[in-house]
Amino acid sequence: MTRLTLTTLTTLCLVAVASARYTKPEPAPPSNPKTYNGVKYNCKCYEGDACWPKANAWTALNSAVSGALERVVPDLAVCYDNFEGKSYYDEVKCKAETANWANQFYQVDKSIANLWTYWTNTTCVPPTDGSPNSCTLGYLPRYVIKATRKEHIKAGVDFARRNNVRLVIRNTGHDFMGRSAGYGSLAINTHSFKSIKFTKKYAGPGKYRGGAVTVGAGVHVKEVYDAAFKQSPPVVVVGGECPTVGLTGGYIQGGGHGPMATLYGMAADSALSYDIVTADGRYVTANEVENSDLFWALSGGGPSTFGVVVSVTLKTHPEVPTAGLILNINATHTNDTNQIWNAVAAFHNRANLWIDNGMFVYYELFPGSLHIQPFVAPGKTAAEILKITKPLFDDLDRQKIPYSKVAKGYKTFYQLYIDLFENEHAGDSALVGGRLFTRKDISKNGNDIIEAYKKIVTPDAGGYMNFGFLIGHIVGPGHGVPKANNAVHPKWREGSSFTITNVLVPNGASWSEKAVAQKYLTDVVDGGLRKASPNGIAYVNEGNLEEPNWQDAYWGSNYPRLLSIRKKWDPTGVFYTRTTPGTEEWEVVDYGSRLCKRV
Repeated sequence: MTRLTLTTLTTLCLVAVASARYTKPEPAPPSNPKTYNGVKYNCKCYEGDACWPKANAWTALNSAVSGALERVVPDLAVCYDNFEGKSYYDEVKCKAETANWANQFYQVDKSIANLWTYWTNTTCVPPTDGSPNSCTLGYLPRYVIKATRKEHIKAGVDFARRNNVRLVIRNTGHDFMGRSAGYGSLAINTHSFKSIKFTKKYAGPGKYRGGAVTVGAGVHVKEVYDAAFKQSPPVVVVGGECPTVGLTGGYIQGGGHGPMATLYGMAADSALSYDIVTADGRYVTANEVENSDLFWALSGGGPSTFGVVVSVTLKTHPEVPTAGLILNINATHTNDTNQIWNAVAAFHNRANLWIDNGMFVYYELFPGSLHIQPFVAPGKTAAEILKITKPLFDDLDRQKIPYSKVAKGYKTFYQLYIDLFENEHAGDSALVGGRLFTRKDISKNGNDIIEAYKKIVTPDAGGYMNFGFLIGHIVGPGHGVPKANNAVHPKWREGSSFTITNVLVPNGASWSEKAVAQKYLTDVVDGGLRKASPNGIAYVNEGNLEEPNWQDAYWGSNYPRLLSIRKKWDPTGVFYTRTTPGTEEWEVVDYGSRLCKRV
């Protein structure tokens, strides 16, 4: 009988532990070499390619996700006689889908619908007279996992990584920039993760001990606002102005501005902890102490870039009495375009004043119309918001510019939000850009910005680009949280006004027409704003995908660190969303379809 010494036992234990930790390395995913325009690539695998997973592999994936895998059929296929050789036509369903095409609350519950359709390249839209009797998948995913457990997310990530299949994460589909779409991809739909859990005293890690809430990946902004108001006492969570924004998705991962951001900072500034599934299929928690580099990057470093967020814990803030004001100048008041533009200048050139008073302002600028709904003044009464805005109305009166206004006071921000913020609609096809103006831009170049606005809203281009409009947000996150340590572009702390630009592109536009529209957006629309705001930046969640020097425009001095973190956590490119850290070598080729990496 052999006697085991302490040394021998220790050695055996170490071997046993090492063996338990050892996992067999995964085989390399299949390659898919392609050449386009003389450039060599290794592409993701697509249906019809030799490397596309066989039917039994998809069957196994479906089993792994408890039957939650679906082969995608566009929602509007029920309006056509032919989709991929099969008729899905159903008159009753077609009427329902058509009636709700522009209804965001209806569309967010769908499997793969995008609220804005440009990047889906879809032909499955509500039919009109003369429409063909067939439709196609366009740039929608080929398969979708309607995940209900984090294990489903892991299974999807593992499958995409091992089989070299493009992966798309779809939360609500509230997505201007096509990051919820992807030709021939596997999508993971996280919209079923609806948990919301509040605590009055966060236990850490970190020094913060105030109120907090943990929000599942599928919860949208209004659901959080509703739940926060029901707390005793009611609290506030920093979220977007549109009710269908997914709080934990691209919104907070890109930074996240909104009605309370001037007072409490951006949504990413409130983040305390993330639970995610990483590119290698691990469940990971990221906060100030654990995986702190990942925590820093997830808070503003870009959507669908570092992992799939399952939930996020973020600070709650005290509810406060809030005043609101609506201002309208349109054809019911005047048809004099000079008066309207003078009013825009009087309003927008005072953006720094609105920020100095802790305010947020949402406005829409269309040809012949300035619609401001609302000015939001947390901690203020109706009398106080009228006093703050008096210089604006004195200016309008002095110039004899007619207008209508309504000021109201509320006991809480939530009550203002429900009463004054308007729902948005879905179904538009547009290219989106934008620009953040700093306080210095407003004070030094305010009139130049207005001149750039004029060229956008009343452009001289022909065809379908002869109509432009702007969606504006007076917001200054640096007013409330000037020193937040996260990946959000540092210039946001100097921000005063953020504007979303739009170029409408009709469904069915040709590839060459789309190229013209993109060039017009980049060079003329956003180009004018860049020239007028030398201190400004772009915003990753609501920006131009062909923004020049996007690394600096979206993240500034934070970019090198973000790139390093991306290479650490996703070295092979399991995740991809355009113009996010680490995507420099990747390109969507073959007329906007295949995702490939240059070799």
